[in-house]
Amino acid sequence: MKRVDDFRLRFGDKEYVPIMIGGMGVDISTSELALEAARLGGIGHISDAMVEDVSDRKFDTTFVKDKTKLYKYNIFNMDKAVVQFDLERLADAQRRHIGATMAAKKGPGLIFVNCMEKLTMNGPKETLRTRLNAALDAGIDGITLSAGLHFGSFALMADNPRFREAKLGIIVSSVRALQIFLRKNAKLDRAPDYVIVEGPLAGGHLGFGMEDWKDYDLHTIVAEVLAYLKNENLDIPVIAAGGVFTGSDAVSFLEAGAAGVQVATRFTVTKECGLPDKVKQEYFKASEEDIIVNGVSPTGYPMRMLKNTPAIGAGIRPGCESYGYLLDATGNCSYINAYNREVVANGGSDKGIAVMDKTCLCTHMRNFNCWTCGHYTYRLKDTSHVKEDGTYQLLTAEHVFKDYQFSTDNQVALPKKEA
Repeated sequence: MKRVDDFRLRFGDKEYVPIMIGGMGVDISTSELALEAARLGGIGHISDAMVEDVSDRKFDTTFVKDKTKLYKYNIFNMDKAVVQFDLERLADAQRRHIGATMAAKKGPGLIFVNCMEKLTMNGPKETLRTRLNAALDAGIDGITLSAGLHFGSFALMADNPRFREAKLGIIVSSVRALQIFLRKNAKLDRAPDYVIVEGPLAGGHLGFGMEDWKDYDLHTIVAEVLAYLKNENLDIPVIAAGGVFTGSDAVSFLEAGAAGVQVATRFTVTKECGLPDKVKQEYFKASEEDIIVNGVSPTGYPMRMLKNTPAIGAGIRPGCESYGYLLDATGNCSYINAYNREVVANGGSDKGIAVMDKTCLCTHMRNFNCWTCGHYTYRLKDTSHVKEDGTYQLLTAEHVFKDYQFSTDNQVALPKKEA
């Protein structure tokens, strides 16, 4: 019976353990988690979601404080169009976060950064251009384009000296999305170095409709993408993602032609993960019925999360003057609209209001109050030990990585019990 370790992910003449840890923001996929993946010969992701806040936490910068002070006069204004990101400060934060991570890298693996197109930041093209180029300038091994179609993203990096050196990949959930991406970027003569095919069981935002995500299957989509690439004579590694819970799950995709797998859920309960320990325990305790897919994200994408996440139904004032990562090109966000609607319905007061249909994703993700998760989160309790106080023992990233790498027969190796 084969193991994941019997396969290798190849980029040119380099080989890697075909395990990629997904880029969970905001700093849930920490540098420490990514560094472990690289040390062990795989690929780790960090995320640049809300990178200025991440920089403030890691390096004692004051990006958020200064932005809040600058736009303090607008806090009670329903119109957020005036709130803009200083591109030089944004680039500084990105370079700090990525540069420090790359400087600490040891081992034969790689570190990529996950860049979401839906972080439109009241300047979709300008802010994305800044983030992408600052990542390349800081020496990142690769960039994964996520949460959006990214039709113009390659062009935003085309003049960067590392545009053809760094690994550049795209997350898609259908052959059609990949076809359009390749057609839009054909004139650059720069194909993606890898394609991550993300299925409907993934955590966080899903690339499917709210009503039809259950109609899709990752194995089927991966097979369709592989067939399309073969028909077009395109040698692009395909990474399967979403619902890969055991090493045997991974092997089933590798044997079918995938070059690797992307995994995340099992790493949410590791010591290196950025979630607070009390939230990790919520993930451990979750039952299958506790995991839902809803439409509360202001991005417009369905999102999978724990149904008891504090972000659902909260009526907090939009924190755009401090954050504002989801403001569109006109300074609008669907949460602002929903919040303003409830304030008007409450006679102009925001006291005691609940916004059920949308959530302030920036503030809640920043405070770890939006508990996004993968479909198989309910199986996490079977990967560890219950301690005497009723809590679950946290795992190490190395333990989970090696379990994927070496396990067989759908088995999950439990960690050594802590004293």
